[in-house]
Amino acid sequence: MPTALITGPTSGIGAAFARRLAADAFSLVLVSRDDKRLAETADQLRLRYGVNVEVLAADLATDEGLARVESRLRDGDPVDLVVNNAGFGHAGNFPDVPAEDEVRMLKVHCEAVLRLTLAALPGMRERDRGAIVNVASAAAFFTRGTYGASKAWVISFSEAAANAVGNPRIKIMALCPGFVRTEFHQRAAMDTSGIPGFLWLKADDVVRAGMRDLALGKHVSIPDVRYKTIVAVGRLVPRGIQARVSARIGR
Repeated sequence: MPTALITGPTSGIGAAFARRLAADAFSLVLVSRDDKRLAETADQLRLRYGVNVEVLAADLATDEGLARVESRLRDGDPVDLVVNNAGFGHAGNFPDVPAEDEVRMLKVHCEAVLRLTLAALPGMRERDRGAIVNVASAAAFFTRGTYGASKAWVISFSEAAANAVGNPRIKIMALCPGFVRTEFHQRAAMDTSGIPGFLWLKADDVVRAGMRDLALGKHVSIPDVRYKTIVAVGRLVPRGIQARVSARIGR
């Protein structure tokens, strides 16, 4: 039975990954800093799908938390799939957000992805198989604050890592959804009233598309034809216009 480790699995895209992989008979290792929700999520998955679920309480914004997950990946039972999903947004805009909050975002979005990928790869290379999904965002393709910048790093890193490993049996992919109906925006106190209804995606659909693209060996997955079109058109638009449109829609 294969095993998947998922960060941020208690809601949104992470929870959708947990459901999908449990339905596919994966054993799960769930990583979150919220002990209570972590235990509740694990119990629900065990009851519904009858799979083994291990919980690992860790705050990925801290060195201690990152080291705990690294140790599990390096020294624990083999992990076949890592989903680096944990992430968050800020309530304010750059440059009004305190520097320590920005650094915390970079630690979760970038350093955690780097370190957990590095921790997982030796075992995958030894077994000659495995996969890593790093959840980025369609925002990475546009000039919109430090959130988009951090997710742009995730895409660049994932592509570089996949090419460096150079083994089609070890897949590394950045998943780049657009607006998804999750707790993300509420937690960041973001006003979503200006976002057109047709731009919203469902987390389960995002995961379904992402798993399909992973199986196809893609290094970057943009779920849904709407966002594929938006990203393609955005690449043709001058950066200044990009920024103005993104600023109107993004908040």
